[in-house]
Amino acid sequence: MLTKRIIACLDVDGGRVVKGIRFLNLRDAGDPAELATAHSSSGADEIVLLDISATHEKRATLLDTVRRTARELFVPFTVGGGIRTLEDASAIFDSGADKISLNSAAISTPELIGEIAQRFGSQAVIVAIDAKRTDDKFHAFVHGGRKPTGKDVVEWAKEAEKRGAGEILLTSMDRDGTGKGFDCELTKAVSEAVRIPVIASGGAGSAQHFAEVFDEGHADAALAASIFHFGLSSLSELKQHLRSAAISVRWPC
Repeated sequence: MLTKRIIACLDVDGGRVVKGIRFLNLRDAGDPAELATAHSSSGADEIVLLDISATHEKRATLLDTVRRTARELFVPFTVGGGIRTLEDASAIFDSGADKISLNSAAISTPELIGEIAQRFGSQAVIVAIDAKRTDDKFHAFVHGGRKPTGKDVVEWAKEAEKRGAGEILLTSMDRDGTGKGFDCELTKAVSEAVRIPVIASGGAGSAQHFAEVFDEGHADAALAASIFHFGLSSLSELKQHLRSAAISVRWPC
């Protein structure tokens, strides 16, 4: 049985970690480097830092924030937000990231996925998909969830895989920050459509929600923010719960 990964997410706006509900009403959660260190020390298998306003503000990722955070980590570190070119990706890797995450740029310039994968390897390229349920279908959104693309989520995930993506980071906009649980239907639909790992995101509120998305959603990894930032659950308790549910996780924490 493949080990399931638990990933802590840092949504960064203006150099600070923030968290909202359904991508709105952001509140401060702390310093990215400090939180990254705390989460990795507590047992997070990976850290993801997303500069959530970079694309909307048409600016590059905050490289100083990336460098400060990378210096504190000894687990895989992914960075996304504001990456539009191969040169942007190179700067992120040079700043200490192990992987990059593409969202808006992957939709506007799909060939960028292959360009980065060819230079750095598919294992270093994650395509992030912000999904929202509309008329009983899942559609992809960009620019921090502000702009619909008209693309079907499952079809876009399949295309991203063909173009060289090594993983899919799948966020349910409907569940984001609600604590009501991951969208297992959405996650399962994408997981069954691609061969690459799918990271479930959006809605974690309890340890049981992680167990459900691994079991029912067939996710390879699960990502969360609020549940860790604001002390709603500890990573060690989460992993203990998953082990008791016969879900393989990395241990010890």
